[in-house]
Amino acid sequence: MRAARLSVVTAVTAVTALTTVTGCTEKSDAKNGDRVINVTATDSRCETSRKEISAGHVELAIENKGSKVTEVYVLFPDDRVVTERENIGPGTKQHVTAEVKAGTYRIACKPGMKGAGIRQELKVTGGGSAAERDPKLDQAVADYREYAQEQADATIPLVETFVKAVKAGDLTAAQKAYAPSRLGWERTEPVAESFGDIDPLVDTRADGLEDGQKWTGWHRLEKALWQDKKIGDEEKTLADRLVTDLKDWQGRVGKAEITPTSMANGAKELLDEVATGKVTGEEDRYAHTDLVDFKANVEGAQKAYDLLKPVAQTNDAALTAELDKQFAALNTLLDTYRTDKASYDFVSYDKVTEAQRKELSDAVNALAEPLSKLAAAVAK
Repeated sequence: MRAARLSVVTAVTAVTALTTVTGCTEKSDAKNGDRVINVTATDSRCETSRKEISAGHVELAIENKGSKVTEVYVLFPDDRVVTERENIGPGTKQHVTAEVKAGTYRIACKPGMKGAGIRQELKVTGGGSAAERDPKLDQAVADYREYAQEQADATIPLVETFVKAVKAGDLTAAQKAYAPSRLGWERTEPVAESFGDIDPLVDTRADGLEDGQKWTGWHRLEKALWQDKKIGDEEKTLADRLVTDLKDWQGRVGKAEITPTSMANGAKELLDEVATGKVTGEEDRYAHTDLVDFKANVEGAQKAYDLLKPVAQTNDAALTAELDKQFAALNTLLDTYRTDKASYDFVSYDKVTEAQRKELSDAVNALAEPLSKLAAAVAK
C-alpha cells in the first residue's frame, strides 16, 4: 500500500523520529556538489536547484518547509517512478540517491501526499557513470529482477484461490486465502508502484481514494469479508477484476526499470510501509492480518539488501554490520508473534497491545535508519 494514502496525522506520528534522524543531521553523501539537486517543498511550491544534470548517480537533498507531510518523486514522462521518498514531515530533511539515464524527467512534490503533485522538469544529458558500475551490481539487478518476477508469478495462483472462494460465496475459505494471496505483492511492492497505475487499483484503502476513484482491489474485498460479512455480485465482479489487474502487473514486471539504487531505495520504502501502515494497524484494518504483510515487507527489503551487500560491504563495512544486526533483531521479534513457526500464520493484530506495537515500531525504525544509507553506499 502506497504510503501516500495514509492519513497525514498518522504519517507524521509514525515517522517524525525517523525523518529527523535521517534528514536534519545528515550530511550529503554525494561526492561533489554538481551531483546534488536541492529540493525545497512547501504546501504550494516545489523548487529545485537544478533543471539539468548529467546522467549517472544523483542525490536529491530534500527539505520540507511546508506544514503538511509531503513526498518527492523522480518520474519518467509517463509517470513511472524512478525513485521516491515518502512521509517527509514538516521541518525535516531527507536525502535520496538515484541513478538516471539521459532523458527528460520530472521531479514532483506532493504536499499532503495526494494528487499528481507540483512538478518541475529535469533534463538529464548523456554521459555519467553507468559504464563504470561494478559488475556485481549488474548481477544484483539481474537477480532481483528474477526474484520480482518469481514473486509475481507465485502470486497469481494464490490470488486465484482467493477469488475462487469469493465467487463461491465461501466466507471462511476466502478469509483464509486473503493474507497468503498478498505475500508476493508485499515483498516487491516498490516494483509494482513504479508503474504508477496498478497499485491504486489493487491495494488502495477507503481513506486513500482520490476524487472520483472507484474502490477496487484487496482491501475492498477485505471489508466485505470481515466487516460486512457478506459476498454479493459486486464482490464477485471485483474479485475477477483483481485477478485481471494482477496479471497485468505480472506481465509488466520484466519491463520495470531497476537499478542498484532503486533496489536500495525500494528496501527503505518497504520499511516505511511497515512503519506507517502495518505497525499502526491501518493496512488490514478489517482482517487484522497486518503481521503477515509486515513479514513480507521485511523479507522483500532483506532480499534487496542481501543482493547488494557484497558491494555495500566493501564500500561501508560498518553500515552492513549494523544492517545485519538490525535485520536479525527485527526478524527475531517478528517470530515471537508467529502462531505456526512453519507458515505465515501470525497473531491477529488486534490482539497486539500498544506496548507491543511500540516495541515493533522501535525495531522497524532501528533498521530503517541505516537502511536509508544503503543507496549511497552502493553508489560510491
